[in-house]
Amino acid sequence: MSIIVKKKSLADEVASRLQEQISFGKYRVNEKLPIEPELMKRFGVGRSTIREAIKILANSGLLRVQQGIGTFVESLVVSREPMDQRLKRANVQDLDEVRQLLEMKIAEKAALNRTDSDIIAIRYHLANRKRAAAEGKIEECIAADVQFHIAIAEASKNEILTDLYKSTSIHLKNWFLHIYPETRVFEETYILHEQLLKSIIAGDAKKAWSFAAKIIGHVSQ
Repeated sequence: MSIIVKKKSLADEVASRLQEQISFGKYRVNEKLPIEPELMKRFGVGRSTIREAIKILANSGLLRVQQGIGTFVESLVVSREPMDQRLKRANVQDLDEVRQLLEMKIAEKAALNRTDSDIIAIRYHLANRKRAAAEGKIEECIAADVQFHIAIAEASKNEILTDLYKSTSIHLKNWFLHIYPETRVFEETYILHEQLLKSIIAGDAKKAWSFAAKIIGHVSQ
């Protein structure tokens, strides 16, 4: 099964080329970029593509748009790249390491902060994971596994940890399909996941961390 690679949009390509020109010194900090028609001519694209490319670079902190005046170079390097954009260009191994570290921390926090409704949600996704694994439905199994851990993240009551976990998991789904072509590993780790849930229900943060670490150690072998 192949990994789905998202193609760059035309705006992304223009943004990359503009960023390269800025980093190589074609434009200096506080220097005004050429007007839209000139940029359209240089890159051979339409107005909407130029505007989207500028928006991308403005969001990353590279450009500064002053309405009615023009677009200026704010920085020579990306200083405020949105986290989701950064995650998109990260390699899957780095993303998975981040996800693994997060799983231990969210498990620990969930054991301390979970509510009854959180437990219901975690149990529901674990049941879906077990059923999909038994039926050999790998896509459903991976989706349920991700939702199980997202429910734990939400139970941690730490919004930053939750957002980070959601973002890394979204970008890793296709990779999981590539490395886990069938559901055997999900069946093998069911007991560990069940024990993780029980430790969260019991409010035992130390055990929750430990079981999350055991899960990671098993699937990473």
